Amino acid sequence: MSRKETTGQAITRSLVAHGIDTVFGIPGAHMYDFNDALYGAGDKIRFIHTRHEQGAGYMAYGYAKSTGRIGAYTVVPGPGVLNSGAALCTAYGANAPVLCVTGNIMSHLIGQGRGQLHELPDQLATMRGITKTAERIDHQSETGPVISGVIGKILSGRQGPGAVEAPWDVFGRSGPEVDLPIGVRAPHPAVNSDEIAAAAALISGARNPMIMVGGGAADAGAEIAALAELLQAPVTSHRSGKGIVADDHPNYLNFVAAYEYWKKVDVLIGIGSRLELQFMRWKWLPKDLKVIRIDIDPTEMVRLKPDVGVVADARDGTQALIDALAGSGREDRTREFAELNEEARSCFQAAQPQLAYLNAIREALPRDGFFVEEICQMGFTARFAFPVYGPRQYVTCGYQDNLGFGFNTALGVKVAHPDKSVISISGDGGFLFGVQELATAVQHKINVVAVVFNNSAYGNVLRDQKQTYKGRYLGSDLTNPDFTALGESFGIRSFRVTSPGELKEALEKALSLDEPVLIEVPIEKGSEASPWPFIHPAPHAG
Repeated sequence: MSRKETTGQAITRSLVAHGIDTVFGIPGAHMYDFNDALYGAGDKIRFIHTRHEQGAGYMAYGYAKSTGRIGAYTVVPGPGVLNSGAALCTAYGANAPVLCVTGNIMSHLIGQGRGQLHELPDQLATMRGITKTAERIDHQSETGPVISGVIGKILSGRQGPGAVEAPWDVFGRSGPEVDLPIGVRAPHPAVNSDEIAAAAALISGARNPMIMVGGGAADAGAEIAALAELLQAPVTSHRSGKGIVADDHPNYLNFVAAYEYWKKVDVLIGIGSRLELQFMRWKWLPKDLKVIRIDIDPTEMVRLKPDVGVVADARDGTQALIDALAGSGREDRTREFAELNEEARSCFQAAQPQLAYLNAIREALPRDGFFVEEICQMGFTARFAFPVYGPRQYVTCGYQDNLGFGFNTALGVKVAHPDKSVISISGDGGFLFGVQELATAVQHKINVVAVVFNNSAYGNVLRDQKQTYKGRYLGSDLTNPDFTALGESFGIRSFRVTSPGELKEALEKALSLDEPVLIEVPIEKGSEASPWPFIHPAPHAG
């Protein structure tokens, strides 16, 4: 006689079979049978409960973004799903494989509009609007196919988040325990040799090619560096592409330096990138520019049509291009790139006090440590002024730029990398979006070092209201708690420092401790130099 298991147990068994070892979340009535199944899984799955559903979603995001593996979380339906929605749309915008497991009202009441506990008019449609895929398990027998199907879609092609829901009554329904299918990544598109030949021909005639990498190229760093060396071309990146080719590689150009080089670029090679920097931020194109794109997402070739589009995995496409260009050695130009980087660094020395503090963080953070940015003056400046040496080590929110993601995301990064140093930077405004997760850090011993730069303002809003709206301030001034006393009230070791030198010392001490740490850095309100001229530079003349 075959063994029986509930839908909740089958979901849990499927998660384990797919290599998911951690689930973040908050238990709740609709989810009890699934929550109990997670308990029954013992040490096969670690459950980390948070103090807000958004925290659970962001921790799953940090886990996924920093590893490339699935980050999973569970919340109750309705308000729980909506509270975590910001994290889901961050995962969608930053192509992170996040899985949400949630419930729904009783199956016979879905769509009736009776006003049941946590009911949404159409939860599945709501989730489909902010994920790559979302499905419902209507019966215990569907569990394996639905979970494997969603996971397969999450991992295939351009990655992104997915969601699975089951009605309240379905989680506890029993059925035979059967072999569960495993969702697999679809095969990468075959590299089209004609497209590669066309790209190689364009590059062969180019004098000043430039390579732009994005998050889609995270696993292609070695091939991209080899292509850059072969072509003696510079490589640059914006956010998610940071560290794919290390900042200290001779062919890497900081994007402030890259904008200077942009004047003479004749072929732009985009690899796993939307080319946001060139087309949405620089907003100036060199005359007769040709564009080559290597991207696994065919839709990208329609969104921004290149002269040559290679629909392929970044590593496969780049290697094919290297093979097609073999033997086309070029004169070494790395001295030129070094000079451009030096000029750029000299130029953005003006971004103070941010630069001095970021330098202190970089000196304290080990080369293989993780830096989690935030929507704040330090975070914006870090995009061009914080060197990164490996893929996924600079954790960003992608184009959503959603305030308050940073600290919670950093907790997920640390759970995924318990033996690596993880530093989170936040402004006072963003940090208070997720401050309750200090309790999660203590309870689950998640040893993130959180640095809060306190300028008593939403800094960007304050600056814009001062400059553009003649000082008509609305909602940009902030009254804050004593952050070190607040941290200590959670049981967190807390420090206050007032200079870059003190911050470096405090970070070195914090990273040597086996516990979470909070460091407050007071900054004079409105004192930061604007980073925006470096991120949105004025168009080149001519």
